[in-house]
Amino acid sequence: MNRTRVLTGITTTGTPHLGNYAGAIRPAIAASRREDVDAFFFMADYHALIKSDDPARVARSRLEIAACWLACGLDPERVTFYRQSDIPEIPELTWLLTCVTAKGLLNRAHAYKAAVDRNVENGEDPDAGVTAGLYMYPVLMAADILAFDAHKVPVGRDQIQHLEMARDIAQRFNHIYGQDFFVLPEVQIEEQVATLPGLDGRKMSKSYDNTIPLFAGGAKALREAVMRIVTDSRLPGEPKEPECSSLYTLYRAFASDADAAAFHGALASGLGWGEAKQALFELLDGQLAPMRERYDALIAQPAHIEAILQEGARKARAIATPKLARLRDAVGLGSHVVVASAAGAARPRGEKPPRLASFRDDDGRFRFRLFAGDGEELLLSRAFDDPKAAGLAQKQLRQAGGSAALRPTSTGIVLELDGSEVGSTPSYADEAAREQALGRLREALDQLAGAAA
Repeated sequence: MNRTRVLTGITTTGTPHLGNYAGAIRPAIAASRREDVDAFFFMADYHALIKSDDPARVARSRLEIAACWLACGLDPERVTFYRQSDIPEIPELTWLLTCVTAKGLLNRAHAYKAAVDRNVENGEDPDAGVTAGLYMYPVLMAADILAFDAHKVPVGRDQIQHLEMARDIAQRFNHIYGQDFFVLPEVQIEEQVATLPGLDGRKMSKSYDNTIPLFAGGAKALREAVMRIVTDSRLPGEPKEPECSSLYTLYRAFASDADAAAFHGALASGLGWGEAKQALFELLDGQLAPMRERYDALIAQPAHIEAILQEGARKARAIATPKLARLRDAVGLGSHVVVASAAGAARPRGEKPPRLASFRDDDGRFRFRLFAGDGEELLLSRAFDDPKAAGLAQKQLRQAGGSAALRPTSTGIVLELDGSEVGSTPSYADEAAREQALGRLREALDQLAGAAA
């Protein structure tokens, strides 16, 4: 089955509210469960720095939002879930794309133009308070998408221009360097996205300070918020107009069709606002309470969340690292000693692939070696007491490919997976020899991953 890669960015400012859940979180998680979708979800924490210079807020928001999506049902085993800032290839790609992006294109970006227009209206310098981060936002967003060859990117209508700019930048790079390096992403607009009213009847938004908390404050805070929803002055017994009521809109977004119809009829028959609010609270709490319990458990275990995100970063980098190696070669930044090939790249005819060879030490423990296609030994593993552990390390090595951590030492190179040393290279006489070995090892690892894919 051909799977469509769908990439979703998650803003890491503030605490999620009920409108975020109904409009973005719930439909995105549902879509990620489709068999024909290869879903990528990333927390856009580099983007958060454009809007916030409060490090404590940024750090706390990253934790809360990760816990929120996981509590709401995002399955990290099924999707690739990671932090933008854990993928060093993204800022590197941002620079490569910056060097082919026309300034005139960025001048037309809505967010930048809006900031300039406000300054002009206020009689200030057009660029007053405008950071390079705000100006370069579209290029960073393009890198987020193009690093993973995403086919579709779900966005709101205000972000359509940024997707179009990402396509323009990708096409410009492809044209300059003479090859289709990037998949051109397509915008995916959800026409039926739920837009919920807030406490005052306007669109629920942190900007209006009219939100209903998703998990913060527990059931008590949820009930207090629901009871503050603005209604008209009609008394109990007087017929209400459900279609004009925020209470009914909110109820309908979470109820079955039958229950929504019953609530509609009750309001039309004179149900009091107090009783209607209590019914809405019970409906919401019935659905949110199990997720809130999972959220509280996750927040209490930040190390568990960190492990999930690090595994997501490993999966993401297994794609991004060979991608960037190929792009570095394209622009002339590849190694002068050996050019690392992307995972799965074709080898010259007759060249043998790299291979792993297992053996048993004299002391009975288990090791493996990585050989280049010409037979040169590139890596010797550490000793494992259990053959299954040695086999698992080889499997992880094939999956990681060139994204595996390679740490140069004073003489050789140490290979690490998930922070643990797995093996090392022979010693080298000088730095030049070590750098040549590093390039050859990365190339072999990429080919190994490509053969396993």
